[in-house]
Amino acid sequence: MIKFKAKIVFDPIDKTKKHKDQSSWKNVVICQTYDDLDLYYSWFIFKRFNLTLNRSIRGSHVTIINDKIFDKEKYDEVKKLYNGKEIEFSFNPSEIRSNGEHWWLKVYSDTSKEIRKLIGLTEDPFFPLHLTLGYSNEKNKAHSEYILRQILKYNL
Repeated sequence: MIKFKAKIVFDPIDKTKKHKDQSSWKNVVICQTYDDLDLYYSWFIFKRFNLTLNRSIRGSHVTIINDKIFDKEKYDEVKKLYNGKEIEFSFNPSEIRSNGEHWWLKVYSDTSKEIRKLIGLTEDPFFPLHLTLGYSNEKNKAHSEYILRQILKYNL
């Protein structure tokens, strides 16, 4: 397992229309890595499969909360405790995953589970913790889906 640290950011700036539209009812907490970890691993995908991925608009980060929060007081208390703090994540570089469009690394963090639990959420989010490596667009989506099918078929 490889370990890395990331800074917790509660309620990051809205960068997408979807985020702006949902910001009235949804809270977001990300852990910003302030490095190019996503670019590093997407480079391996490019070298191995000739697949160029587009970078996430937020760069290298892990989203730990992207949910409706029912207890705003608890949320604000946890925000005071953790906002701006660094936490540690770990990952296995062989655990690169894809749905055919998005590519990511599965990541693990006990502290993120603790934060979610303190806020009143389940320890594990609906979409498991991950660091997005990138996504395909309309120009290379078919190639991305083909690569995923080959990976699954031949256990690459």
